[in-house]
Amino acid sequence: MNRKELVDAIQKHTEVARADVDKVLGSLIQHTQVTVKKGDRVSLVGFGTFERRDRKARVARNPRSGETVKVRATKVPVFRAGQSFRDVVAGKAPAPKLTAPKAASRSGNSKATTSKTKAATSRAAAKAPASRAAAKAPASRAAAKAPASRAAAKAPARTGGRKR
Repeated sequence: MNRKELVDAIQKHTEVARADVDKVLGSLIQHTQVTVKKGDRVSLVGFGTFERRDRKARVARNPRSGETVKVRATKVPVFRAGQSFRDVVAGKAPAPKLTAPKAASRSGNSKATTSKTKAATSRAAAKAPASRAAAKAPASRAAAKAPASRAAAKAPARTGGRKR
């Protein structure tokens, strides 16, 4: 799952605007990066912990030539999954069920709400074609008789019966 797919999934699950979900996710990533760069840890209970580890300078060996190479000291980000995350992945605990969000109850007249919904539905129906077949129907008879592709135009016509 990439970022776009994650944003779309969260948007469908929470019914929050896609742009808002993308902003929140971007902010989460940025704040995590800044905090870990400073050397602090970001701990999300039930998910995991992001932290920085310092690697010492060392001598490594080039596997192709066998030559020794000096590697500088560096800082690397590390993610450690939380216990409940590990249990779900290992199959020891059931995966959380992604349930649809509950509709928010509106205060006010329910008849007014249903009439607004019906009006919006009828407007959408007026814009949409009457059926899927009508939407896929060709614009003219010539288009209906034209083959779908060049390969279909060159291919011999097949008959369902026996040759006589």
